[in-house]
Amino acid sequence: MSAGELRVLPVHGMPEIHPGDVLADLIADRAELESGDVVVVTQKAVSKAEGRLVEVDPHDPRSHHGVVLSESVRVLRRRGDLVISETRHGFICANAGVDRSNVQDGQVALLPVDPDRSARRIRDGLRARSGLSLGVVVSDTFGRTWRRGLTDVAIGCAGVAAVVDLRGTLDKNGRELAVTEICVADEIAGAAELVMGKAHGIPAAVVRGVDPGWLREGSVLNEIVRPHREDLFR
Repeated sequence: MSAGELRVLPVHGMPEIHPGDVLADLIADRAELESGDVVVVTQKAVSKAEGRLVEVDPHDPRSHHGVVLSESVRVLRRRGDLVISETRHGFICANAGVDRSNVQDGQVALLPVDPDRSARRIRDGLRARSGLSLGVVVSDTFGRTWRRGLTDVAIGCAGVAAVVDLRGTLDKNGRELAVTEICVADEIAGAAELVMGKAHGIPAAVVRGVDPGWLREGSVLNEIVRPHREDLFR
């Protein structure tokens, strides 16, 4: 692979995930990893493995609304059955991340309690199995304000930067960058989703060729969530 080239490799053959499954082992058994890879794992796989599943009435399409409210710290907007709310993590998303897709009838999946910790657990397990320096991103599907369509974003990370701050560096014309902060964790999550898809049953992918400078310890998703004091719209 040449310098500057990026490859995104789906992890094929993953089984249905159940509470208690060790995702690091399932991935390590099926992926040929290299040092510097970033492994992206869907929120749904993480939530299932961590038992973040709640029983609801399978015959009532509104039965999960109470769960949505319990997972929200603040409701921003409602329209029909749609609720836009803030989660305990600080995420602004539809229905507090509570999701009926790709789970058994009569269940909904909740977001992980601590997605960064989930990412660290997977990263540490992969490192123990492989001895490689790796990053892990936990991804989820979000809409974007003022833009149609969905994309995957990072909700947890370990061993890889959440945001790369380019302020103070120079562009190709020698001008100093004053406001440029790149959300590389979201970019990695979005790239991985292109091979995982929404209905292909592929809950993990390997992103290979990321800038080695992005692989770092100590990054957390709070670096991405805009604090209220900087938010002009809430």
